[in-house]
Amino acid sequence: MMKILIAGGAGYLGCSLVPKLLERGYEVDVVDFFWFGNNLPRAAGVLRKDLFDLTVDDLHGYEQVIFLAGLSNDPMAEFSPGKNFIYNAAAPAYFAYVAKKAKVRRCVYASSCSVYGYTENRLYDEESPAVAHYPYGISKLQGEQAVLQLQDCDFSVIALRMGTISGYSPRMRLDLIVNTMFRDAVRHQLITVNNPAIWRPVLSIEDAVSAYIRAIEGAPAVNGIYNIASANYTVGEIADLVKLEVEAQVGIRPRLCIKHMDEFRSYKVSIERAANVLSFHPRDDIRSIVQHLFVHLDAFKNWDNPAYYNLEYFKTLEIASSGSSRTATGAVVS
Repeated sequence: MMKILIAGGAGYLGCSLVPKLLERGYEVDVVDFFWFGNNLPRAAGVLRKDLFDLTVDDLHGYEQVIFLAGLSNDPMAEFSPGKNFIYNAAAPAYFAYVAKKAKVRRCVYASSCSVYGYTENRLYDEESPAVAHYPYGISKLQGEQAVLQLQDCDFSVIALRMGTISGYSPRMRLDLIVNTMFRDAVRHQLITVNNPAIWRPVLSIEDAVSAYIRAIEGAPAVNGIYNIASANYTVGEIADLVKLEVEAQVGIRPRLCIKHMDEFRSYKVSIERAANVLSFHPRDDIRSIVQHLFVHLDAFKNWDNPAYYNLEYFKTLEIASSGSSRTATGAVVS
């Protein structure tokens, strides 16, 4: 039975990924501080430890490790740029370094399509320039480069550049584009669209889980960077599709509030490499994501729960930890 350790595995993505890995017969442990609670299956092992305190002995016996930890988006990175670079650049470098010394054979790193920054209406593949000029994208690229440079014939490294994830998770978030529009459509019958022309690669959480499974189960020689998305959409199109599905499901007719604002992040990506090498074939679109949210609506109808909003929750943690020399690294996750 393969043993897998997931850093930050109690977060939004991890709480959907871990059950699927357990179903496939893997032994899965999670290292995290569980700031958002423990929503993992009981079969998952738990290690409450700062990532920078992990030792080679801690990682002995694992065949693969996955890095999901770190600050999860641009607003969090801009709120605390210093911690952003610690969590998103230094932490994965150290984690992969210790894993390699412990004879782990593969590291899968959660990168982001944010590394592309602003693109001029061009479909970007993995060979396209990564020219982000903002803390989050820069730090994710630094973490990616640090992990990839450790790759050799005995240590496989896969970096998944993920689009914006949305959908239901037991550790729910309502600060992601489709989830936010769904919340506002149902709660306020209003969807605000900031700059409808910009592009985003959207990734359903179910497709994200599938991508990690494909990476874990890939051949030993499968290495490198892969764009991962369900599909590319303009923000205006996302709003239209959320509106249509909400209308179809519950008869509510949300209004659209269109705002034309300056935006310096716009990108759409090709997933051809992931399809050809990892056999990653996404199944979801905006409407199926919204349908999935409706199925689980009763589980997260407390719209104001601060744990559903990473930035606001992170602010409270920063206040609580003021005066401390270092904040834990394994809890605020993608």
